[in-house]
Amino acid sequence: MKGRIISPGVAEGEAIVSHEPIGFYGGVDVKTGKVIDCGHELEGQTITDKILIFPCGKGSTVGSYVIYGLKKNGVAPLAIVNEETETIVATGVILAGIPCVDKIDLQKLDIRSGQRIKVDADNGIVTRLD
Repeated sequence: MKGRIISPGVAEGEAIVSHEPIGFYGGVDVKTGKVIDCGHELEGQTITDKILIFPCGKGSTVGSYVIYGLKKNGVAPLAIVNEETETIVATGVILAGIPCVDKIDLQKLDIRSGQRIKVDADNGIVTRLD
């Protein structure tokens, strides 16, 4: 599926999918990559070395620095795919050098956690591999 390039790069790996927005500040532990947002559908799961797929971000602008911190601490996702990448996530992935594509219809793409995904953010293409 073709989308919009937010941050270039190519990554392939296991998807972790949320149907809820993610707030990185207070929602993801910068040291472990674990979702700590109480009641979030991904609570307790790690986003480290996975293709993180969620509709959009939410919350504080500090979230950009959390994304950057995840990368510096070696616990960042391999890539991010959104329906709409707002400024907080866009700034974070660009600072961290994490491939990111948006304008992807997540229902149409029909990706589930555990499936293998390729994100070619150089060309804005997201492909389900299985």
